[in-house]
Amino acid sequence: MWRALVFIGLLCVAAFGAVWLADRPGTVLITFGGYEIQMSMAVAAIALAGLALALALLWSLVTGLLQLPSRMTFASRARRRSRGYQAVSRGMVAVGAGDTIAARRYANEAERLLGREPLTLLLKAQAAQVSGNREAAEAAFTQMMEEDETRVLGLRGLFVEARRRGDIPSAQQYASEAVRLAPAAAWASDAVLEARCADHDWRGALETVERRTSLGLLDKATARRHRAVLLTADALERVDHDPDGALRSAQDAVKLAPDLVPAAALAGRLLSRKGDLRRAAKVVEAAWRSQPHPDLAEVYLNLRPGDSGLDRLRRADTLARLSSHAPEGRLAVARSALEAREFDRARDALEPLLQDRPTMRVCLIMSDLEQAEHGSTGKGREWLARATRAPRDPAWIADGVVSDHWAPISPVTGRLDAFVWQAPPDVLIAPELTLHDDVTADLDDEPKPLPIPPAREPVVTTSIEPIAEPVAPPSPAASVDEHEVQVEAVREVMNEPAKEGAGPPPPEPVVFPATPPDVPKPEKEAAARRSAFSVW
Repeated sequence: MWRALVFIGLLCVAAFGAVWLADRPGTVLITFGGYEIQMSMAVAAIALAGLALALALLWSLVTGLLQLPSRMTFASRARRRSRGYQAVSRGMVAVGAGDTIAARRYANEAERLLGREPLTLLLKAQAAQVSGNREAAEAAFTQMMEEDETRVLGLRGLFVEARRRGDIPSAQQYASEAVRLAPAAAWASDAVLEARCADHDWRGALETVERRTSLGLLDKATARRHRAVLLTADALERVDHDPDGALRSAQDAVKLAPDLVPAAALAGRLLSRKGDLRRAAKVVEAAWRSQPHPDLAEVYLNLRPGDSGLDRLRRADTLARLSSHAPEGRLAVARSALEAREFDRARDALEPLLQDRPTMRVCLIMSDLEQAEHGSTGKGREWLARATRAPRDPAWIADGVVSDHWAPISPVTGRLDAFVWQAPPDVLIAPELTLHDDVTADLDDEPKPLPIPPAREPVVTTSIEPIAEPVAPPSPAASVDEHEVQVEAVREVMNEPAKEGAGPPPPEPVVFPATPPDVPKPEKEAAARRSAFSVW
């Protein structure tokens, strides 16, 4: 639009000039070399414009002839460069497809056409990596370090190669140099953080997290969580030689992440040692509301050493109410009631957990309950058999590793805050074995002596000896020991890593000895012996 208006404006100016010259007639006289040329003003103007156009065309022709060699060279270079970038593009596709032969061919062609371009060196290094030629890859990455624009890329390649050959010090050195040159490089920052965590340099790791947060590599929620995990790791490492420092680190971790179970459990335990029972209970209760956990229950029930079983049972009831009677709260109540010999309370607490398929811990508590209330009976052994094939309880899991204890980093990848509290996959659970009433009744019966087979003809001897002597019923103490051995065997099975797709073999039929007389139930503790103090 504007170009059309400008053209129309220039055309109007030219028309106005022509009209102006036509309205003012005049002559132009040119004398040169004895010649005189006389013409009108309009003709002179037209001749002058034609002369200017001719001179412009002549100048363009001369400059075009002078620049022809350079233009031909530039066109050849452009074609060569286009072919080189086309080779780079095809080489990248070959690398992605895993075609090692095509990748090497295009890498050599790109290097011949483009020289030491950054993309050429990258293609050469990746082609060498795909081919398995680590020496050539490291040589290409070393060449990248000679140029400023590709130095960080070369450091990353050398870092990857050093990790692959197991040279951890060299990898850490490359990562540190990359962080110095490009602080916003996420891979280098992650590597430095991982190295400091592996060396248990928790304070240095905290500095790395602060720097990553300031650069925008971490959001605020993740940064707070990482700081809490690192402070918890520092507290766990200092708990033996510096309890006060460990307590400060644990309390800072609880402030950053109140739902971090290891931090809350450690802070509660250290506060209870110092006698600050109210603050210890408050910390554990806040974490318990977010995530009921057996470690928190252990700390909360034993805040004050020397308390009676009924006091611990009362605290377990508090935990159950705080968690709205979650399974973990019911387990805490059942265990405390069993220790206080309140068997009915224990059964009431476990009853909702027995509706579906009970877990290993529930089966073991039921076995202990049967043992404590009725002695070594078939019911107790039935619960032990069910525990070997029951679903596993939640545990700390990180990258496929199941652990009984929390750790700040993954033992496989070194990733920070990798452990989560969850149940192992159901594929590891074996089918449940159900013992019917007639089977458990047989378990409670006295073992009978093996039958004596009748004599067959011809009889050589005059008397028949029994094949086996009758087994005398063992004493109650022996039966209790046998039950303890079975409990320990089941606990070992629980701690062993389950094999994928297979469960423990079914138990073989065993003839158990006769049931000892029931252990007399002790009298309940007197109300006067109950503690008159409370931790909260």
